[in-house]
Amino acid sequence: MKSMKTAAIAVLVFSAGMASAGPDNDVLVINGELTMTTRAAVPEHMADTPLDELLSGWHYRTDETQSLQADDFDNPGMVFVDVAADAWNTVEGTEGKACATCHQDPSTMKGVRAVYPKWNDATEEVRTLAMQINSCRVENMGADPYKYTGGKMANMEALISLQSRGMPVNVAIDGPAQSDWEWGRELYYTRTGQLELSCANCHEDNNGNMIRADHLSQGHINGFPVYRLKNTKLNTVHARFKGCVRDTRAETYKPGSPEFVALELYVASRGNGLSVEGPSVRN
Repeated sequence: MKSMKTAAIAVLVFSAGMASAGPDNDVLVINGELTMTTRAAVPEHMADTPLDELLSGWHYRTDETQSLQADDFDNPGMVFVDVAADAWNTVEGTEGKACATCHQDPSTMKGVRAVYPKWNDATEEVRTLAMQINSCRVENMGADPYKYTGGKMANMEALISLQSRGMPVNVAIDGPAQSDWEWGRELYYTRTGQLELSCANCHEDNNGNMIRADHLSQGHINGFPVYRLKNTKLNTVHARFKGCVRDTRAETYKPGSPEFVALELYVASRGNGLSVEGPSVRN
């Protein structure tokens, strides 16, 4: 009974901390040249949600934060892209290879970020981009895997994501990936923790509202990895998932776990049609 009262009080405090504030109608143009699709029609597989339009998290940021993403010279995430570009050409592991040995220039990764997570026939599993990066490192380079949510992984994901910037997210959810997608959807709508909150409670029911002086967006991940002004570094999808689950005061899943992989597949598909933005800038 005590725990139920605690949860009820916490939910009341959570709700009381919200204030109404909506996203803006600005247009994101990168470097004055590349117009991004930050508003899109709701995909057919999301027709049963209350969303009537997809909105990038960029629309929920302040003008000052938005402007950082609009210019690569100002975007602090681009510093980490440069670091990853050096790593791309660095030989590591027992096989005497670098990423460039097989893939040449990073530009060969164009289109990759737009379709991940995706089903891998060889391993018969849904793979995230992070999983694929580590597979290449271990199996092809004979190198140690990156920490799943570590800085080196975030940097490499940013470099690869940049090659697809402006392309529409197009994550496949049919075929053998469908069961994982359905599992991810179940996780998205399941209330957890002392606060008894689900992903949907924030990103569907309260997007556009403010909590603790920050907007709640629709929760799309087309901008990941994200440079957050809050912690001055690139943040990966599973690190953000972990933080969100922790904020509900629940036991969280491990980054790279089957649960978070399924959740990433589902959440990524919710943004189908929006432009790949990574590395984006958020609060």
